[in-house]
Formats: sequence, structure tokens, C-alpha cells
Amino acid sequence: MDQYCILGRIGEGAHGIVFKAKHVETGEIVALKKVALRRLEDGIPNQALREIKALQEIEDNQHVVQLKAVFPHGAGFVLAFEFMLSDLAEVVRHAQRPLGQAQVKSYLQMLLKGVAFCHANNIVHRDLKPANLLISASGQLKIADFGLARVFSPDGSRLYTHQVATRAVGCILGELLNGSPLFPGENDIEQLCCVLRILGTPSPQVWPEITELPDYNKISFKEQAPVPLEEVLPDASPQALDLLGLFLLYPPRQRISASQALLHQYFFTAPLPAHPSELPIPQRPGGPTPKAHPGPPHVHDFHVDRPLEESLLNPELIRPFIPEG
Repeated sequence: MDQYCILGRIGEGAHGIVFKAKHVETGEIVALKKVALRRLEDGIPNQALREIKALQEIEDNQHVVQLKAVFPHGAGFVLAFEFMLSDLAEVVRHAQRPLGQAQVKSYLQMLLKGVAFCHANNIVHRDLKPANLLISASGQLKIADFGLARVFSPDGSRLYTHQVATRAVGCILGELLNGSPLFPGENDIEQLCCVLRILGTPSPQVWPEITELPDYNKISFKEQAPVPLEEVLPDASPQALDLLGLFLLYPPRQRISASQALLHQYFFTAPLPAHPSELPIPQRPGGPTPKAHPGPPHVHDFHVDRPLEESLLNPELIRPFIPEG
């Protein structure tokens, strides 16, 4: 740690505080994530180990944040990353209006290149969201925060928990086009209702594997037809809506892959993707980030055995989907 001079605090993640720092000898600016161990006998948190392993498994790529060093510090350790000025969440938050077509195409293209690279190296990120997509001083978008990443098994022999929240590439595209999230749920059930309202009620005819899901028979919803995407995003181009529709499919195996999406006509029609240097780079808010204090369990946390109305912040969300009688 003596090799670095701390310049300020960037933020706080699930397993550590992130600082902006300068390497004393080289003058290089980096981001230091300090991970403290609650008890030495507990060892390094699994989430931190997964992040280190995922980033060490894949070679350098211009659309994946670079891990420069890992070293012990006190009763913990420090991860040194390349310093990034901003993130995509800040870009969307500071936009005076929805981003221009050329800007959306550029951000999406860089995201897809990063995702395709990770998948080619059998790494599945599982936590893609604008706050984890960092923006460099040159405008390059880079995927960060691999704490929930896993080594992917193409043959389907490994099981993965469903308790992972991620917006995925299609949802991020919709958010860039819309200027706000497409499915803004506050909890599991609200999230599900937001999806059903736009994509319609899934059925075995549309999604044959749905009957194999563990909770398939525990909840029923009234049949609801999907809403045409042009009604949801009236200002989006036909090419953008076509690509979005290929992402927002219920059956995972039918969704377009990142490498296939890069060849979609959306990227080859006017306007073409903007050069990274032409993209906005809003600075993250300065000053220390207040530390979150854990509160009581959320009163609206969803449980299968409880009435749906008790699990919602807004019970009206589910009324169109409840079967009559």
C-alpha cells in the first residue's frame, strides 16, 4: 500500500471501499478496492475470489476493466484496477434527454464486444447493469465488477442459483433508448409484473421449458398479450426495435448472442455508432459516499406462501394479471 498515494474516495461496494490513488513511482492513476476480512479464519470472501479469478482467467481486452495488481493490506487485501472516470448509470442520469441514436449504438456495441469476449472465455458475468459499465477518459466502455461471475459450462452440467439480479444486455439497450429502466420493479413480484405487462404471459407454447421451473405451478397469472415494442418505445428506430425484440425473448436459448448481435443491421444503418471520443463522460459525484446501515427486513419481500397483495408496494400492478373468479 506504501506504493500508492490516496487521492480520494470513489465509492463503496458490497465487499470494500474504492479509492482513487496514484502510484508513487510511475504516477499512474488507479482505483484501489480495499477488501477487509471480518475474521481472518473466514478467509477471503467468495465474491472477491470470483472477481479475481474471472479477471485473471481472461486476457486483456479493451472492453473489460483491467486488474493490475492484488496485494495484502492489514487484515485484508487490495485490488488495483485501471482508473475509470465514470459509468453508464451516470451517463443516463445526466442526459438532458434520451441519448442520440449514434451514442446508444456506440455504447451497445462496446458492451456487446465485452460480453462476447467474456463468453468466448467461458465467463458469465451475471451482474450486468449500467453502474457496472465503466467509462474511461477516452470514452471507452468497460465491463467491471465480476464479483458474481462464474466459469460457464457449455454442456449445461453445472447448476446456478437464480438469486442473481441482472438487467442483461437487452434491458440495458431498452434503458438507453428509453432514458429509464424498462422493467422498474421494486421487488421480485413487481419485477415480474413489469415484464409480463410488456412481454405478455409466458406459456408452454412460447416457452416449452417453463414447466420445468421449480415454482411454475405456485403462481398463476391471467393471460395477457404482449405489447408491441413500438408502442413501448415510439421514438426508437425499426432496426433498434428488431434487435431489442431478439434480446427480450422468454426462452434463453432463443435469445440472440452477443457475437450475433454485433452483426445485426442496427449497427450498419445511419447513423453509425459514434466514436468513443464523441461520447459524454459525466464525472461521478464528489465527496464521501455515506455508509449504508442495514435496516429491518423489507416488509414487501416476496414469499410464495403469502398473498401477492402483501408482497407489493403497489398491489394495482398485479390486478390485470390475476384470473377472475
